[in-house]
Amino acid sequence: MSVNLIKTIQENLGYPELKKIDPASEQPVTDVHDVSENKFSQAAIPAVLTAMYRYAQSDEGAAAVLNENGNTNWVSRIFDDHSKDAIQTISVYAHQSNEDPAAKMNAIANEAVKVTKENLAADAGIKEVKLFFSDQRNHILLYLPTELRMGELLDDNTLDDNTNKMEGPISSLMQSIGSAFSKPVTGDDIKEQ
Repeated sequence: MSVNLIKTIQENLGYPELKKIDPASEQPVTDVHDVSENKFSQAAIPAVLTAMYRYAQSDEGAAAVLNENGNTNWVSRIFDDHSKDAIQTISVYAHQSNEDPAAKMNAIANEAVKVTKENLAADAGIKEVKLFFSDQRNHILLYLPTELRMGELLDDNTLDDNTNKMEGPISSLMQSIGSAFSKPVTGDDIKEQ
């Protein structure tokens, strides 16, 4: 599974290249031109994938990813009670006051489900979905604009931590250690103990 989900979705949907977020300035490493489509993709793709990651860590969420066959209103599922806030936050960031980004966000989520399924074995289960998204977490967070405060919105402040945006041997080692301690567990795993 060497797919980079965030880049694959950006390319598949024809969005401009995303920019990594500088942990010091909390801004994109190179300037994202103030074109609303650039700002929209810079906000929406990592935000939707962050919410998908969180959602897929539950048995119910991972099963939904595995069993979904068609266009689903993922935004309301993955952001739950905070879907309106997420849509508004992304609209404000992208300066899209006249557009409702919900349809585009759902397209991003549907593409994420499609790409995920394409990269899993035919007999994959809940645990494999959780592992797939866990493996993608660090790639996703490198591009997530801090000012969106997705961690706050999703009740997981570790998502907004700037150490997630650092790269290099020490940062990679620390992220690997963190990932090792947060490997997904299924309900079946809990019952076996």
